[in-house]
Amino acid sequence: MAGFVQIIELKTSHPDELNALTAEFRAERSASNDPMPVARGTFTADRDRPGYYLNIVEFDSYEAAMANSDLPATAKFATRLAELCDGPPKFYNLNTIEVWER
Repeated sequence: MAGFVQIIELKTSHPDELNALTAEFRAERSASNDPMPVARGTFTADRDRPGYYLNIVEFDSYEAAMANSDLPATAKFATRLAELCDGPPKFYNLNTIEVWER
């Protein structure tokens, strides 16, 4: 299965505001005529490092991820997200090699 995963590591003391911002972004994109090319998203809290969160975003392809990154709505979201972080987000860009489920 081809695909692309982007993991965004965040450190924030504002997790509730971050969740609200993400929900707002998804709602705005769902209501628009230009829906997000995201196949799946998972937001997680690091149990071993309080205040650290990982957003795991799956795309059908690298090209779909880059098209999403180029959208004005995504740039606006990224700017607002950075304002809620206690440091710059760290991005991991990963090509999907294999996916398995139980």
